[in-house]
Amino acid sequence: MQSIRIILATALAGAAFAATAAPLKTDVAHSSVSATFNQMNVPVESPFRKFTAAIDYDAAHPEKATARVDIDTASFDIGSAEYNQEIAKKEWFNSAQFPKATFVSTAIKPAGAGKVTVTGNLSIKGKTAPVTFPMTVRADGGKQVFEGQLPIKRLTYNIGEGEWKDTSMVADDVVIKFRVTAGQ
Repeated sequence: MQSIRIILATALAGAAFAATAAPLKTDVAHSSVSATFNQMNVPVESPFRKFTAAIDYDAAHPEKATARVDIDTASFDIGSAEYNQEIAKKEWFNSAQFPKATFVSTAIKPAGAGKVTVTGNLSIKGKTAPVTFPMTVRADGGKQVFEGQLPIKRLTYNIGEGEWKDTSMVADDVVIKFRVTAGQ
């Protein structure tokens, strides 16, 4: 279970958000980033407790949007203080050397009503890879809500080294789920 949650934390690093023309302030109380992975064929979803999102977004011009998300890898919470400490170790997130997982957008393109396609670079544990994923954007009470899922492979980012490279215990596939609520 501990290994799977560590992998989920890696997936979180992949949490990316669309952006806008005027900087928006993130509503932390209504925002979340989590990672879902399979450990011994059992799905596990765990949150990252600390992250920041810098989003510039104008609904009239989504193609001008930009986004940056920084996730505190040591904040991955798999439900146990002991497991959380294990995930921060070198074999998993190596949070001492790589305290942040970062997504930076390179392009955001309209993809239909309330939808955009986001492209950018995801960096986790010193490894950077290009990613693309769909995201929904909607207004809610004067704020913008950005939601999506980013599938990644944990081994691309060296999440789970040594004996943990074996995907029979913790699957390689991880889905980073996010919801960011932001406004002026």
